[in-house]
Amino acid sequence: MSERAKAGKPAAAPASEAAKAGAAAVHRERRLDYETVALVLQGGGALGAYQAGVLEGLEEAHIPLNWVAGISIGALNTAIIAGNEPHLRVQRLKGFWNTICSPAFTPSMPASIEHMLFNFSDVSRSMLMAAQASNAVMQGQSGFYVPRMPTPLPWASYSPERVSWYDTTALKATLERFCDFDRINSREMRVSVGAVNVANGNFVYFDNTRLTLRPEHFMASGSLPPGFAPVEIDGEYFWDGGVVSNTPLQEVLSAAPRRDTLVFQVDLWSAQGPVPTTLDNVTMRTKDIQYSSRTRLVTDMLLREQRYRRLLGDLLQQVPAEARKGSKLCEIAAELACRKRYNVLQLIYRQQKYERGNKDYQFGRSAMHAHWATGLDDIRRTLSNEAWLDMPDNHAGFVTHDIHRC
Repeated sequence: MSERAKAGKPAAAPASEAAKAGAAAVHRERRLDYETVALVLQGGGALGAYQAGVLEGLEEAHIPLNWVAGISIGALNTAIIAGNEPHLRVQRLKGFWNTICSPAFTPSMPASIEHMLFNFSDVSRSMLMAAQASNAVMQGQSGFYVPRMPTPLPWASYSPERVSWYDTTALKATLERFCDFDRINSREMRVSVGAVNVANGNFVYFDNTRLTLRPEHFMASGSLPPGFAPVEIDGEYFWDGGVVSNTPLQEVLSAAPRRDTLVFQVDLWSAQGPVPTTLDNVTMRTKDIQYSSRTRLVTDMLLREQRYRRLLGDLLQQVPAEARKGSKLCEIAAELACRKRYNVLQLIYRQQKYERGNKDYQFGRSAMHAHWATGLDDIRRTLSNEAWLDMPDNHAGFVTHDIHRC
């Protein structure tokens, strides 16, 4: 085993024409006028492959990211993205998702048979996906989680690390296999992942500008109870940030000092959807509403806030310079005023007709590839609107775009 592998870092990929072309692409990054170009990744379990497709499209278009923030599965994708050179990110994401979309113990179904069942008919697809979801519950996923043995008794007391149905010990090795944590902590790219302190209920962001990130920080962000146990970090225990808020959008848009910011916001749950007519659809719709995290509310609130900040700046310009000197009120107003501009490109996964309430733990490879392809298609369609990348020129200095609302 190489020294690099022993250190828990991704093994260096063999040199190839494709790799050289990928490395050269770094130098062809599209020039954007924004100070911050951020990728914001929501939680959503197996649906997270959609985010990987979006990342592939961003790399394909040479979009230069300098901040990635995520929660839950979005945090795991964040680790892969930030922990690899740009030309290796898609390759590493594919490795990660192919790993966790395999059963923990039994062999995977032959790809050709799975592909046939998935595409043969709606009935065969539904049967396949139900079987795969049941498999995820019964035996877990390779390199991710397995049922805890012996099964915890609901009335018995255990150490915090054992109070869950599944054991995620394998995930640490998987993250070390696909991520270079030295690179994550080099601060070449800002990284933020959200979690909640189990003892006091406080929501926190583990951020590489404030501390050294380890696999445990990303695992904590993805430890949704009661399936997964809290993760201990420096004597405190943390659960999945989705328990409180499932998207880090507000963290990025409210960051100080304020900067001209372009955000690619990738959500896995849609707040909009049909009224359920079956009990299974009730489960599915409940998850959509619970985990969509009021995305529209957040953007509407921040739009109003930025409009007021710009208005305050305009009003200050109407105050004579002499009157502003020594005025405490004017000093406070100047601190609050802001003419920075914000552009949020929303990519929200849309429910497929064949999906059911198990869509977030249905880790079949065919479904994963379908989610990935949908994310890639959505980001390509988004980027085809070249004007959407322009700096906002409206009075608020804040715009949002969504291909599904055009």
